[in-house]
Amino acid sequence: MILTIDVGNTNVKVAVFKQFNIIDTFVFQKNNFQNNFQIIFKKHPNHTKAVLASVSMLDEMDSLWLKNQIEVIEINPDSVFPFKNKYTTPTTLGVDRMVLASGAVFHYPNQDVLIIDAGTCVTYDFVTHKKEYLGGAISPGLRLRYKALNDYTAKLPLLESNSPENFIGNSTDQSIHSGVVNGLCYEIEGFISEFSVKKEQFTIILTGGDAIFLANRLKSTIFADENFLLKSLHQLYTYSLQND
Repeated sequence: MILTIDVGNTNVKVAVFKQFNIIDTFVFQKNNFQNNFQIIFKKHPNHTKAVLASVSMLDEMDSLWLKNQIEVIEINPDSVFPFKNKYTTPTTLGVDRMVLASGAVFHYPNQDVLIIDAGTCVTYDFVTHKKEYLGGAISPGLRLRYKALNDYTAKLPLLESNSPENFIGNSTDQSIHSGVVNGLCYEIEGFISEFSVKKEQFTIILTGGDAIFLANRLKSTIFADENFLLKSLHQLYTYSLQND
């Protein structure tokens, strides 16, 4: 069994693969890293390797502990990727975005793809049918938007993500939900619309922790898969073995 590990800004996500299929997934906060991995190892004792991608600094003690438990293959900017990187500052491109771009090439070869990763931040990444990574955009995710309203105002409350009852909020809470949720959906639709001007036909992938929450609120036809990065990590590991 192989584990794929996505260390994000807020949470750690883990998928357990048996051959090419996910048989289990876990999501937990970084501050309880070792305890949660002990649970995973106990439940799946036949693990052999872990493929890890991290967009934030993993605590050094946690990193050393994990490497003492299992062989860890860490994906970094020097890893082998299946696309041509046309980012003008390639060394600043987050490894998570590189993994997602790889997944787009693996899952949808010879297609233009827009990948939207809705997590702590929302990232937009464009990959062409020629396997060229063009770049994209970064904006605040749902939780950051809710938190910003609370942090930078005197009286607005900190709310959890929730569907607005109406387009026109009839209370402060409902106005916040409408502004945050509808605002992000309009932003996503705007990026999709702008991309469609350049590419008449393309595939849209929506992933990340808020993918399912947002999917039914978008008008565009999308493929929603909250585990797309974890799956892409597994495929990238297989690809690296073949092209090392």
